[in-house]
Formats: sequence, C-alpha cells, structure tokens
Amino acid sequence: MATLLFDEVPYEVVREGLHRKIIHTDNLMVVLIDFTDGPWDQPEPFHSHPHEQISYVARGEILFICEGEEEQHLKEGDMFAVKSGLKHTVKLLTKEVRLVDSFNPIREEFL
Repeated sequence: MATLLFDEVPYEVVREGLHRKIIHTDNLMVVLIDFTDGPWDQPEPFHSHPHEQISYVARGEILFICEGEEEQHLKEGDMFAVKSGLKHTVKLLTKEVRLVDSFNPIREEFL
C-alpha cells in the first residue's frame, strides 16, 4: 500500500487507560497516545531508547522529566524533544492527556 490514512488505523489497547494508534514509513513513526487514567500521584518509570523523539501535547497537562534537566510542566500546544539514549518519563496532571510522538528510526517493538 502506497498510502495509509490515519483514520483507517485502529486503536490498540496497551493497558487500561492507555490507547495508541501508530502510522509509519520506513524511517519515521508517529504514535498517537491517549491516556484516560490521570492525574497520577507518581510518574511512570524512567525509560530510554535509541530513537530520537519529538512529542506534541495535544490535550491535557503533563510533567515531563528528563535526566539532567529540570522538570517541565507542559500543557496543550507544547512540545518536547528527547535525544537518543536519554532517560525520560511523564506524569499526568489531568484526567485525559493526548500525546503525538514522532520517532526516528521507527520503534520496531511497537509493531
């Protein structure tokens, strides 16, 4: 298939309160993540990956935490970038949060 419309991509239930949609080419992946189980008392555990990441906060508010940096309170319309290999995480500050994550290269483990 040469093209794929995002509306044609089904949601995947990752866990209760976390759904995602994924679209990708050979070298770029975009993941729509919908959280519905906030706000959280604690952030998710830190994680890292070899992929570069840019994320857009499309709905809600989060606390973005990245090793070696101050915590950032981000709201709808804000963006953050994560270099390859840096440990990072988020904490939901509102009931619902939508993130649009872009990765290069694609995250094979998500497929």
